[in-house]
Amino acid sequence: MRSNRAKVRAVSMAATLPMLAGALALGIPAAHAADHPLRDLLSGTRPAWATARADKGATSDGAQVTARVYLAGKDAAGLAAYAKAVSDPASASYGKYLTARQAQARFGATEAQVAAVKSWLTAAGLKVTGVTRHYVSVTGDVAAAEKAFGTQLHDFAKGSKTYRAPASTASVPQSLADAVLTVTGLDNAPHMATHDDQLPPPDTVFRNAGPLSSYYGSKTASTLPDAYGKKIPYAVKGYTGKQLRAAYGAGKRTGKGVRVAITDAYASPTIAYDAGTYAKRNGDAAWKTGQLHQVLPKKYTDTEDCSASGWYGEETLDVEAVHAVAPAADVTYVGAASCTDGDLLDALGKVVDSHLADIVSNSWGEVEAAQTPDLAAAYDQVFQLGAVEGIGFYFSSGDDGDEVAGSGTKQVDSPANSAWVTAVGGTSLAVGKDDTYLWETGWGTGKAALSADGKSWTDFPGAFTSGAGGGTSKTVAEPSYQQGVVPDTLAKANSAAGNRVVPDIAAIADPNTGFLVGQTQSSPDGKTQAYSEYRIGGTSLAAPTIAAIQALAQEARGKAIGFANPAIYAKTGSKVYHDVTDNPTGSGLAVARVDFVNGYDATGGLATSVRSLGKDSSLSAVKGYDDVTGVGTPASGYVESYRH
Repeated sequence: MRSNRAKVRAVSMAATLPMLAGALALGIPAAHAADHPLRDLLSGTRPAWATARADKGATSDGAQVTARVYLAGKDAAGLAAYAKAVSDPASASYGKYLTARQAQARFGATEAQVAAVKSWLTAAGLKVTGVTRHYVSVTGDVAAAEKAFGTQLHDFAKGSKTYRAPASTASVPQSLADAVLTVTGLDNAPHMATHDDQLPPPDTVFRNAGPLSSYYGSKTASTLPDAYGKKIPYAVKGYTGKQLRAAYGAGKRTGKGVRVAITDAYASPTIAYDAGTYAKRNGDAAWKTGQLHQVLPKKYTDTEDCSASGWYGEETLDVEAVHAVAPAADVTYVGAASCTDGDLLDALGKVVDSHLADIVSNSWGEVEAAQTPDLAAAYDQVFQLGAVEGIGFYFSSGDDGDEVAGSGTKQVDSPANSAWVTAVGGTSLAVGKDDTYLWETGWGTGKAALSADGKSWTDFPGAFTSGAGGGTSKTVAEPSYQQGVVPDTLAKANSAAGNRVVPDIAAIADPNTGFLVGQTQSSPDGKTQAYSEYRIGGTSLAAPTIAAIQALAQEARGKAIGFANPAIYAKTGSKVYHDVTDNPTGSGLAVARVDFVNGYDATGGLATSVRSLGKDSSLSAVKGYDDVTGVGTPASGYVESYRH
């Protein structure tokens, strides 16, 4: 299927703890609570799974701890307030962005704060291993960590394994309450072992078998059984930039003068060749010298646990999709050293600290239950700093619908759940002859195999396989820009006060109506590598597509759009959006697929199936805002609506 949204490995896999509603209403990082006169609690640092029942006793004093103390900066509340004001079209401060240097001077940690934090940590016996604008990293033994953070570290059973975690909420000296945002790394679930720093070769080649349609409906599966009372088309070969630009109203805009960044883990060693070859073969503008940049770490870690080579396709998709839709935009790829939260936060921090771009596409995430409040606070701080600089972050909403099938719990994904990012949902897109936009449904796929006698579809419409992520957060309060737009049935699904609902906007994601991508891949025996093309999908496709559309919109506006959600919601209900529903034609929709069983050739046989569209787990795309497609997808007029 090649639905390809990458998974982040959380440093802490704790169940999410309730966060303070007051803090979230404005997006202020997790608040502190008084412990006793000399200490200040760091809310959310004791994982929910660290219960008395699971407690296996104290961790050895000599065991080693690696942690990060995130810095609150000089005015955390002011940062959130300014980020909100500068992003709101109704605010007098709208668009009055700061430079990276100004943002750091106004909101960043002072030298005195950093010195005080370092002094406190070293006095406790910890060794400072690094200092960035965002955190102080330390190592040391358990005894020193316990002294520094005013808590005991114990071993706890979590599932079939045992992990270290604070037995009580961590704290800091009250004198440092305003300097410290949070601490991560005191719990070590899951343990991420370090492997060979050399990146592995690309994954085994993947190919589409066909027959294939060149545009939606161009090739009918006339010899296969009917579905929904009619013959159905074969899945498309994979749309190209020309088709996507037409579908989403790009017009003559190219993204000229706009900088787009992409964050993923690791780095494809063939990205420049692949992107250049793909553009030449598929009618995109040639890459200009210096148009594609890479910002990479000095070394990579956790390549095995993170399946490093699987991220190559992610990067390739993101880079090629952005260029296909916004061919003149400058593209910077920022690779993280691994798929852990800490390394991905570092990649995001690089974008903000050096203002590498105004638009940032991110096709990765994890279920909300895997994100602890300490990590949420660290992410939100980076997003807020980006907002005051005029940087917008776009995150894929997920590829598993309501997540029940994979996690057993109905939930959204993070960081797409942050109130400070634009969460991008997904659709099935039909582009017809002459690049005509036909319709879209919410992406949700049911799969049924061809019967043995070839005369029917077994258990039609079949089981849910994948779909756009969405739903209502359990931890993030309803942001002001969603109020009055998102129905109460969604916003108040988990609390009477209201919560953040995902996504905000949507674009093509269904791999059955997906995008053609070109990548150097390994032969089945691993001995050779060669460029080839295949169809791909997932909200990994939707995120860079929307990021590219935003680049076109920024070109039209003539200045940075920044954090776009207030502007996106202000256009709700207008003709600049396709209002996507699950049943756009009045009858069931499906495509036929013929796939190689082994993924690359016919030696393992062929598998024929029908893929029903618009069937996303328990989520539904309906008129108006919905938790599959948000306010809808960009239509003709969207790009120019940003022009003043």
